[in-house]
Amino acid sequence: MELPGDLVVPASANGLVIFAHGSDSSRHSPRNQYVAHVLNEARLATLLFDLLTAEEAADRRNVFDIPFLAGRLDAAHRWAADRHGELPVGYFGASTGGAAALWTAGEGAGVGVGVGAVVSRGGRVDLAGPRLAAVTAPTLLIVGALDADVLEVNRAAQDELRCVNELQVVAGATHLFSEPGTLEQVAVLARDWFRRELAGH
Repeated sequence: MELPGDLVVPASANGLVIFAHGSDSSRHSPRNQYVAHVLNEARLATLLFDLLTAEEAADRRNVFDIPFLAGRLDAAHRWAADRHGELPVGYFGASTGGAAALWTAGEGAGVGVGVGAVVSRGGRVDLAGPRLAAVTAPTLLIVGALDADVLEVNRAAQDELRCVNELQVVAGATHLFSEPGTLEQVAVLARDWFRRELAGH
C-alpha cells in the first residue's frame, strides 16, 4: 500500500513530526499545513500524509477504526525511520488522528527508538482508551474551550495517562480552531512542546 505524503526536512533539522489527520481531513488541510510550517521554521522536519485512500475514507467505519489508522501511522514511522533514523520522532494528531497517535505511542518502542513526544489537537483521545496507560511519550492535549464534549473526553483521558502530560485549553476556540488567533496558539504550543521534548530546548 502506497499513500501520498509531503516530507519537509529543514537544514539542521533536530526532530521529525509525523502528522496523523482526523476525519474529513488530509495532508492538504490548511490547518495542518500551517502548523507544519511553524514547526519547519523551528527546524523540525514534518511528514504530512493521508492515513486513508479516498476510497477507504468514503467508508466512515474506517475513519473511526483506530487500530487500523494506528497501523498506517506505524508504517509511516518505519518509512521515515529508514530515511531519517537520526531524528527523534514525534506525532501530531488531530481528531481521530489524535487517538491513532496515542494508540501507536502506547505500543511501546517498536519503531527505532520509539516516539519521543505526542501532541493532540482536538483529539478523540478517548478512542485510544485501551492504550492510554501504556503511553510513555510526553503528551500535550490541546482542546478548544468551546469544544465541550471533546474537552470532557480529554480530561477523562488525562486521568488514564501515566506519562508526563499537560492539557492546554485554548480560550474562545471551537473544534476546528477557526476563530482568529486560536490556530496560531495551537502552533506555538505544539512547537514549544516538540522543541523541548524532541530537540531538548
